[in-house]
Amino acid sequence: MMDKLFRKDALTYHAEGRPGKLEVIPTKPYSTKRDLSLAYSPGVADPCLKIEDNPDDAYLYTGKGNLVAVISNGTAVLGLGDIGALAGKPVMEGKGLLFKIFADIDVFDIEIDLKDPQKFIDTVVAIAPTFGGINLEDIKAPECFEIERKIQEAVDIPIMHDDQHGTAIITSSGLLNALKINKKKIEDIRVVVNGAGASAISCTRLYIKLGAKPENIIMLDSRGVLRRDRKDLNDIKKQFVTDHDLYTLEDAIDGADMFLGLSKGGVLKKELLKKMAVNPIVFALANPTPEITYEEAVETREDVIMATGRSDYPNQINNVLGFPFIFRGALDVRATHINDEMKLAASYALAELATEPVPEQVNVAYHATNFSFGKDYIIPKPFDPRLITRLAPAVAKAAIKSGIARKPITDWDAYRESLVKKLGITNPLVRQLRFRAMAEPKSVVFADAENYKMLKAAEFVNNQKLATPILLGKEEIIKRMVREHDLDIKGVEIIDPSSDKETGRREQFAKVLFNKRQRKGITYKTALERMVHRNYFAPMLVENGFADAMVSGLTNNYPNTIKPAIEVIGRKNTASLVSGMYIINTKEGPVFFADCTVNKNPTTEELVEITLQTAYAIKQFNLTPRVALVTYSNFGSNSGRVPDSAKDAVKILHRDYPDLIVDGEMQANVALNPELMEENFPFSKLVGGKANALVFPYLTAGNIAYKLLQEMSDFEVIGPIINGMNKSVHILQMGSTVQEIINMVMVAVIDAQCVLRRECDEDKDFFFKKK
Repeated sequence: MMDKLFRKDALTYHAEGRPGKLEVIPTKPYSTKRDLSLAYSPGVADPCLKIEDNPDDAYLYTGKGNLVAVISNGTAVLGLGDIGALAGKPVMEGKGLLFKIFADIDVFDIEIDLKDPQKFIDTVVAIAPTFGGINLEDIKAPECFEIERKIQEAVDIPIMHDDQHGTAIITSSGLLNALKINKKKIEDIRVVVNGAGASAISCTRLYIKLGAKPENIIMLDSRGVLRRDRKDLNDIKKQFVTDHDLYTLEDAIDGADMFLGLSKGGVLKKELLKKMAVNPIVFALANPTPEITYEEAVETREDVIMATGRSDYPNQINNVLGFPFIFRGALDVRATHINDEMKLAASYALAELATEPVPEQVNVAYHATNFSFGKDYIIPKPFDPRLITRLAPAVAKAAIKSGIARKPITDWDAYRESLVKKLGITNPLVRQLRFRAMAEPKSVVFADAENYKMLKAAEFVNNQKLATPILLGKEEIIKRMVREHDLDIKGVEIIDPSSDKETGRREQFAKVLFNKRQRKGITYKTALERMVHRNYFAPMLVENGFADAMVSGLTNNYPNTIKPAIEVIGRKNTASLVSGMYIINTKEGPVFFADCTVNKNPTTEELVEITLQTAYAIKQFNLTPRVALVTYSNFGSNSGRVPDSAKDAVKILHRDYPDLIVDGEMQANVALNPELMEENFPFSKLVGGKANALVFPYLTAGNIAYKLLQEMSDFEVIGPIINGMNKSVHILQMGSTVQEIINMVMVAVIDAQCVLRRECDEDKDFFFKKK
C-alpha cells in the first residue's frame, strides 16, 4: 500500500534533477567538426543510400536492431483506468527504464492521443520502420486484441501487448511449478478465472497451450460466469463460455484446483477458498489489494500455493520477469513476430530457473535467509542475474526452431557471454574466474563451515560445479544449519577435526608439523594439540593431498589464520616472502593492490619480490601487468626513505626484468591517469595506458587504501589473495559476504590449477625472465 511519504517520494523521484527517467546518449564521437560531419551532413548520406538499396542495412548502420517502442494511448493505465495518453507517460518511461536495466534495450516511449482503434493502428504501423520491436502498453480491452493483431499483420517486427502476454507467461511458469509441488497434471485440473480482460484472456489461452482442457476452465466477468446463454458477451468472451450449471464465483469455485484472479480485491472470501480442492493454487493478482490476501489464504488453508502481484508477499507475479528478456531474444535473432512457441519457451525457462539454488545476491536484495524451491518460491525474483542468460536464449531458440528468425544464432556460449556483457552482470574478471574454475574444478576446504554464509557459498559452488567443497566443523552443527536454512549440499564431505574418526589423521598431521617446526619451538604434543583446530587441520588437508585448496578467516582475525597456513604449507621454493593482494573491480577493469595484508615495512629487495609476485599473479588472470610503485613522490619530486626505497626497487626491476612494464616512484593519481602521465612524465614505461597494479610502500598505506575503496565506493573487492605460498591457501576478510566467499573460492581453484601446472613442470618460471 502507498502511504503519504511514499507518494511524496514518488513525485520527488520523478522530478528531481533531470525530470523523467530516460535520456538519449550519443554512441559515437562528437567532439570535432569532422565527427559532426560524419554524424550528420554530409557523412550521413552514405548509410542512407545503403539502406535505400537494402533495407536490412538499417540494422547495420542505425540503432534499429536494439530499439523498442513502448506505445500507449493511455486508456487502461495500471489501476488508474483511462487517464489519457500524456498522463500515462511516466508509466511508459518506467517501462523503458526496465527494458534498459534488465536487458540493455534502448526505448522510445510514444504516447498516442487516439482512442479510435483503426487510427491508432495506422499511426503505429506508419512509425514502425524506426524500431526493432514494439511493446504495446496500457490499452483497454477488447480493442487491445484487434490492435495487436492488426499491427502484427502489417509489420515484420515483433509486437507484444505486455498487459496480455507478460502476465500469461509469468503465471504459466508459476502454474507449472505449482503443479510440480502438488503433483497434479495440468490436463486434469479445474481452473476458475475471475476476470475477463486482456490479461485473463491471454492467460487462459496460454494455459490451454500448456495442456489445460478448455472444458475444465470457467471464466467470470463482473456479471458472473461466461455462459453460452448470455446475450451480453463480445466475440472474445464467447470463446470461453460454458454450458455447466454455474452462475457465480461461489458456484464455480467448488472443487476447483486453481483460482486465477485478475479482477478486484477481496472477492475470494475465506469460505470460498475452503471449497477448493486439496492443495489449491491461488493466483490473486488484483493490485494493490489481492482477491484474497496472503495472510488470509495461508490462515484458511495450510495446503494453499499462493501468488499475488505484490512484492511484499511470496511469489510475486511481476511482468519484468518476462518482457525485457523476451524482446532481447526476439531482437537478437530479428524475429518477425513473437509467437506462442516463444512465449511457452519463456514460461518453461522461467519455471526451471525457480527450481535451482538461488544466488546469494538475490537473498541479500530481498533480505531473505535463503530462497529455495517450494510453496513460497515458485517464481524467480526480478533481480536474479541469471534471468537474461536463461530466458533470452530460450526465446531465441524457439524463434529459430519455429522458422521466424532472420538472423539465427549458432554459437550459444558466445551469445550467453554477450548477454552478460550487455548488462555488466558481473565483472569480466569474475566471469573469467567462473569459466576457468568450471573448466577444472578442485577440492576446496571451507574451514569456517559452522556458518550460514560459508554453507550458502558451498551450496552455490557445488551446484555450479566451480569446486568440490569440503566442510570443516562439527557435523551435527553443520547438518542442523543445513536443515534450518533448507540448503542443498547433498554429497558434500563434512570433516570434524576433533572427532574420534579423525584420530589417525590428527596423529599423521602432527608428525608432519613436528618435522617441519621441531627446531622452532614445536613439540609433538603441541603439534597434536593444534590438530583439533581448523586453522591447522585445514592447511594440513591441503599439504597432505586430501584437498587442493582452502579458504578460511571468515570468523577469525587475519594473523591467526595466515600464521598456521605459513607454518604448515610454507612458501614456494622460489619465494623468500609471502605477500597479499586485493582485486578492485572497476567498470574499466580490475586494479590490483599489493601489499595490503602481510609485509608491514618491506625493504627495497622485498618491494622487488612483492612486485614480481603481483605481476605473476596478474598474468594468471590472462592480463598484462602494468605495475606502479606508489608513494607521495613523483619521480624524485620528494625525497625520503619511502620514495627512495620505491625508486631503488624500480631501478632493480628495470635492470633485471626489462620486459616487465613497471615504474615509479609515483603518486596514485598519476598511475591511474594516462593523460597526466604522458603530459608530465613521457619517459615512463607506463605511458600509453593506466597502471592496473599498485604496489604500496608499506602495510598501513595499502590497508587503508583498499578499505576506503571498499567502504566508500560501489567497487567489488576480491581478496586478500595470498601470493608466494607453495599451495593454494586464501584468507577471507572477517564478515565477508557470500558472494565474496564465492569469489575467493574461484581464486583458490585457479591458484590450485597453477600449483598443479607447476608441479607438472608446465609452469616453471615463477618470475618474469631475468636479464
